[in-house]
Amino acid sequence: MSSKLKIFLLVLMDAFFINIAYVTALLMRFDFNPANLQFQSFLAIFVASALLLTLLKLIVYAVFGLYNSLWRYASTDELIKIILSCIVGNAIAVTFLVLTQHTLPRSVYFITGMLDVLFSGGVRFGYRWLRNVRYPGKFTIGQSKSLREAVTDAASPRAEKRIMLVGAGDAGAAMIKEIQLHRDQMQRVVVAVDDNREKIGKRIAGVKIAGGRSDIPRLARKYKTEEIIIAIPTASNRTIKEIVEICHKTRCKIKILPSLIDLINEKVSITSLRDVDIEDLLGRDPVKVNLKEISGYLEGRIVLVTGAGGSIGSELCRQVARFRPRRLVLFDIYENTVFDLNNELKSRYPRLEIDTVIGSVRERERVEEVFRRYKPHVIFHAAAHKHVPLMEDCPAEAVSNNVLGTENVMDMAEKYVADKFILISTDKAVNPSSVMGATKRICEMLMQEKSKTCENTDFAAVRFGNVLGSNGSVIPTFRKQIAAGGPVTVTHPDIMRYFMTIPEAVQLVIQAGALARGGEIFILDMGEPVRIMDLAENLIRLSGLTPYEDIDIEITGLRPGEKLYEELLLAEEGIQKTTHDKIFIGHPVPASDGLMALMKSEQGLEGGIDALSGMTDQQVKAWIKEMVPNYTGA
Repeated sequence: MSSKLKIFLLVLMDAFFINIAYVTALLMRFDFNPANLQFQSFLAIFVASALLLTLLKLIVYAVFGLYNSLWRYASTDELIKIILSCIVGNAIAVTFLVLTQHTLPRSVYFITGMLDVLFSGGVRFGYRWLRNVRYPGKFTIGQSKSLREAVTDAASPRAEKRIMLVGAGDAGAAMIKEIQLHRDQMQRVVVAVDDNREKIGKRIAGVKIAGGRSDIPRLARKYKTEEIIIAIPTASNRTIKEIVEICHKTRCKIKILPSLIDLINEKVSITSLRDVDIEDLLGRDPVKVNLKEISGYLEGRIVLVTGAGGSIGSELCRQVARFRPRRLVLFDIYENTVFDLNNELKSRYPRLEIDTVIGSVRERERVEEVFRRYKPHVIFHAAAHKHVPLMEDCPAEAVSNNVLGTENVMDMAEKYVADKFILISTDKAVNPSSVMGATKRICEMLMQEKSKTCENTDFAAVRFGNVLGSNGSVIPTFRKQIAAGGPVTVTHPDIMRYFMTIPEAVQLVIQAGALARGGEIFILDMGEPVRIMDLAENLIRLSGLTPYEDIDIEITGLRPGEKLYEELLLAEEGIQKTTHDKIFIGHPVPASDGLMALMKSEQGLEGGIDALSGMTDQQVKAWIKEMVPNYTGA
């Protein structure tokens, strides 16, 4: 139903009940005896003035805003407006009747006033009640303030924080009421905005809806707001990003309600608000996975995660644990992080069998010992040296840990007949300019060669870009630099990267495992690449500071092995769709002649890698170039 039609129907009902109130008041005055001559006489007086009386009261109702509130959110503020409008309306009506010498019994005026409040309020609050019956439990709003509390608050002005609300829907109404209930927080919503043009000019829980998102900067100045609350839990990430970018044009602090899925069975409250985080600015909707497919290959199985204490490995463990595996084995060389993860998982999943194993993937005997003991069905291989600049200075270590470690785990997966082996790769493996990226490309080629000869285990790799908040990523670095007062350092003004949140990336890794049939390199849709300079500026703003004023940004120059733009696909790989719209497959590319020759040689891959320990860094990089001809860092 359109807004204009709703207003028209509301005016008609008010007009009807205004007349019913007068007739009912007269009947009550004369003991409900319509045959009474005095009743008939006064009724005739009323009928002669009914049209003007009705118009006068409707005009008063309009002046008091009874036709521009969103009555689905009616509460104490609206009740006060109804009472005041009825008092004023009846006072004007009495004055009119006296001046025109069409007086009615005094008791009729009093009864009519009460009935006006009853009928006018009943229509509006009845509408709210019917909506709550039709759409029960959308949000728990809490109790409204008493009239006494409302009057007390109005009589004692306080220095409250002035808030703008973005989103005049159910969540927005709930948030306004929560803030009104918690006056001790010294906050007040002074204006609301919503892109629904039919809502503009109306009121929600007593707060005027003064414009759409494009009006935010103007309204922030006009209403002198200090904080903006984005209360649209159903909005897409792209919409949130656009709104936040507009909000950044103000000097207001920005807070946001969590997404709708996070609010299920939770009360919309002040405590549910959180600061806008950098993840909200990716402009991409959260990834959805096929839970049925995932549970099918993880439930009741033994799952091994190497590098379990790392940022990707630990999130893999958390999400795998949700799918009720029979046993989860955490394998890592660094005991501190995996110890904390072990305690966390045992607390959250007390019935899950969890084993923590300390060891290095490059120690073949230790890897075999773990496989012999646990015989895992599914392996997620996340163990690797990933820090690009460090690996440029330690290339032999990078090859030993990343390549030899991967070879060891793959060999044991084949020997102990695992169902699936999933290698965590990187976009840096595409036309690599860094040692780390080149080692990952060697691992991809080894995986595809292994898949050709192994019939019982599905080997696959998953390639994706940077993950927000992972160890060594730019976000933690930027946050530390901001906390220290700056400057924030960016290597190049035009450098761009693909980004995902850690949970997003891991969900797609697990989903790719369900799709794996052998030899695939799965490529995750990372959305649009993000300019690192924009990322730095946004992070400074999210910290409540102004770039280049409060915190400076310095350009330091590209680091060894670093590229301006990362790629997700080799030119010769092409791309193939899967059943998941965020996961693609790169067509297999034959392993390089250098790698095939080494694997067939007498010394083999392990012997060739062992020989690197006596070489210079430049010689190691030359060796990498033989294995990966398109490596440009040698």
